[in-house]
Amino acid sequence: MLIHLKRNERLFVNGAVLRLDRRGTIELMNDAQFLLENHIMQPEGATTPLRQLYFVVQTMIVDPKNAHLTIALFRAHSKQIEHLAQTQSYLHLVRTVSNCVETENYFEALKMLRKSFSLEDQLIGVSTSKAHDNAEAA
Repeated sequence: MLIHLKRNERLFVNGAVLRLDRRGTIELMNDAQFLLENHIMQPEGATTPLRQLYFVVQTMIVDPKNAHLTIALFRAHSKQIEHLAQTQSYLHLVRTVSNCVETENYFEALKMLRKSFSLEDQLIGVSTSKAHDNAEAA
């Protein structure tokens, strides 16, 4: 896999942080867990259930030595989300992400979660506006 980096952009690979002093391309020639700097979510960005799952999974890549501890947090949080899921598509997503995490395919899990943030925003927006409308009607 070829990864193109901008000048001073960081790349997290199996817990190591790499940075190039100029633009360049890194070729990963075997399986590795990696995360690009622009995909790192800061703690204050984990404001929704899927974003919180994302943050936990990214922690497994950034700190692989403690992934065995972080997986317990992931399992508890994903089960809670499954219990509260309001749509089948949301439930299916959480279960698919969980399968990826259980097989240590963290990159794929993060990719699915990132793609689903807009779906979650729509669901939360719909739920929030329905609750607001119901409150006003009462």
